[in-house]
Amino acid sequence: MTNQKPTATSRLKQDYMRLKRDPVPYITAEPLPSNILEWHYVIKGPEDSPYHGGYYHGTLLFTKEFPFKPPSIYMVTPNGRFKTNKRLCLSISDFHPDTWNPAWSVATILTGLLSFMLETTPTLGSCESTTYEKRKYARQSLEFNMKNEVFCELFPETCEEINERLAKIEEHRKQNAANNNTTSTANGSTGGAGTPTDGLEAEPAEGGALSNADDSNIWHSLYTNLIVLIGFVIFALIVHYVIKSMNIE
Repeated sequence: MTNQKPTATSRLKQDYMRLKRDPVPYITAEPLPSNILEWHYVIKGPEDSPYHGGYYHGTLLFTKEFPFKPPSIYMVTPNGRFKTNKRLCLSISDFHPDTWNPAWSVATILTGLLSFMLETTPTLGSCESTTYEKRKYARQSLEFNMKNEVFCELFPETCEEINERLAKIEEHRKQNAANNNTTSTANGSTGGAGTPTDGLEAEPAEGGALSNADDSNIWHSLYTNLIVLIGFVIFALIVHYVIKSMNIE
């Protein structure tokens, strides 16, 4: 009786060693410690794509017949390209065993997945979204992934990177809030023009300007009325004088 390991286990361990030796750009992958047939991957959005800044977590589920049968491919993180937790129909997935090549490795599968992600070709399990929506998903992916225990367990370095980014984002928000508060206070005390974050903060400065303008208009109106009144009085005196002169004659 031999102690030969199952083909899938042996092959997947070889693929894992190759991935560690020659990492795939933008991709990290780890098998579950308790089940080498279940792999988890993280795709980091390339710089020249709407996914830039995002981290996309998914799974590869292999069968015991691997490498003679392809794996199932899933995406866990919302991304705007693939539906979440749905089997993806790709030439490298179990939807197309007829196009599968046993020579393909885990690195080949993940490279193909990233390539298809950057395309817009529709397939079963894909979805449509705008560039704006994809970028929104990229921002939201940071906090989304950090809530996943398996993600945090398998990808500690990625989690550290995400935490650093979240800390910088929070620091930036606090700095903006402090700057806005400072600007708002300055506008309220001096009446100077600032850069408000919303329409409410512009009211004190505008109110001061309107008050000065109203005071000026009031004084101008008083002067005008006074001149008119004096002119009317003078005109009345002249008319009274003329009438009196006619009666005398």
